[in-house]
Parts: sequence; C-alpha cells; structure tokens
Amino acid sequence: MKVKESFSRKVFNVINYIILGLLGLSCLLPLINLFAISFSERAMVDANAVTFWPKGFSTAAYEYILSNKQYYQSFAITIGRVLLGWIVNLVLIVLVAYPLSKDDPRIFKCRKYYTWFFLITMVFNGGLIPTYLVVSKLHMINSFWALILPEAMPMFCVLITMNFFRGLPKAIEEAALVDGANWFVTMVQIYLPLSKPSLATVSLFIIVNHWNAWFDGLIYMNLPEKYPLMTYLQSVVLKFDVTKITSEQLMLNPKLAEVTGRGIKGALILLCTVPILMIYPFLQRYFVSGVVMGSVKE
Repeated sequence: MKVKESFSRKVFNVINYIILGLLGLSCLLPLINLFAISFSERAMVDANAVTFWPKGFSTAAYEYILSNKQYYQSFAITIGRVLLGWIVNLVLIVLVAYPLSKDDPRIFKCRKYYTWFFLITMVFNGGLIPTYLVVSKLHMINSFWALILPEAMPMFCVLITMNFFRGLPKAIEEAALVDGANWFVTMVQIYLPLSKPSLATVSLFIIVNHWNAWFDGLIYMNLPEKYPLMTYLQSVVLKFDVTKITSEQLMLNPKLAEVTGRGIKGALILLCTVPILMIYPFLQRYFVSGVVMGSVKE
C-alpha cells in the first residue's frame, strides 16, 4: 500500500535533493575544471581563460604523460599493490573477524582480551619513526612489501566484518556443525557466501586506501622508479616546472613546448583518478547494506 506523503514531507525531500545536488556538483566542478585545463592549449591556460570547457583543444599533456616510462612503472606498481594488498587484507580481516564474532565464552574464552588488544591499535600506534625503524630492520626499504605489510590488517574493516558475522542467524552455523563441518569449513562455505555486502564494502575501503596511499611510497622508497602512482603524482604536482625544461629535453620530446605545468598536473590527476572511480559503481549496491549491517551493535 502506497502511503501518501504530506506537503511538509514533499518540501523536505525537494530541499534535500537540491542541497545534495549542489554538494555533488561542488565535488564535480574541480574535476571538470581539471579536465578542461588538461585539454586546452598552452596560451589559453597561461591566460587563465579556461573554466569548465577546453579552449584551443590540445592533447599534448596526455601525450607527454603517456610517453613517460615512469608513469607506466608507477601504474603497474599500484595495480600490483592493490591486488596483493586486497588479498592480504581480506584474508586477515576474515580470519580475525570470524573468531571475534563468537560471544559464547565456551567457544572462544579469550575473545574479550583479543578484542581489546586489537581495539587499542585503533587509538594508539607506534608513530612514524618507530614504524620506519621496524620496516628498515626487516630490510623492506625499497621493497614492494613495505607498501603491503604495515597496513595488513585495518581494524576498522575488522569491526565491520565482525559485526556483520554477528548479525547472521546462528542456527545456520549450528546446523553446519551438527552436519559435521568444522569451524573453518563453516566460515568458508557458510559465512563468506552470506557476507558479500560486508566483504564488498571492506573491499572498497581497502582498494581506495591502497590506490590513494602516497606517503608510505615517499618514505619507504628511495628510488623514483619504485614509486606507486600517487607518490609519483605527488612528486609531479610539487616539482614539475616548465620553466626548467632544457633545450636538450625539448629536442628529445618536442611536445614539451606545447604543455603547461597546470595542464600536466591536471591530466595526471585525471589519469590517476578515473580508474578508481570506475570501480565504485560495481561495489556501490553493496555499500549501504554492508555498512549498516556491519555497524556497531549493542
């Protein structure tokens, strides 16, 4: 039965849609401006004549970036980091969240102590210098594992998954145990298939975190060719200066005469942002149910 909305409710919905639409537009406008700048010719960009539409269409900025070997190296490192980091994170999250979801002390006697132990890590950490010393002593400087292991088990994602497991009917687990399944089989064959919304939600968090991370690449990688994509982006945004381009560089790459610093930075930001934006629509339908059902319960 369809419930008729009151006039005040309709007004609220209209105002709500307008406000959310304006907020969404405010998030898109900077990207649209970067898009316009990246496809505009140098004279228009230098004259600050570009707003939300390219002027003097030019692809020189993209041609320069896509001809740069380091862009492909950094992109490959980030893809590898996202894939391996997602696997490592998800495996550890599930292996920790499943036993912590058991409230019965007869099943897991020390659950309370382990829960507090992990929760403390959300509030306190060793700090930058001790973490760097640990990574250094483990000989992971300039190693791919330095980008994976320090953030191998995000506790926030463990909490979401743990509470989602606690919300599943216990009768299903009890039936599996009666039929002869052990705890590991129950987790893999019963809980994981039922936890797609939660796993998709934490996967989105993991992927975005690994894709956007740049600081760890900056402090753990001493060689620019080992930078992940966002660290490479940060170095370009801060250090690229067209006024320092030499005549030898122009002879090797004539496209440098047609680009501006703002065009290069805008094009690179878009090239780094678009891939992660393409993933979100595939996981968005699980996002709300995963977060709500995995939220903290009394």
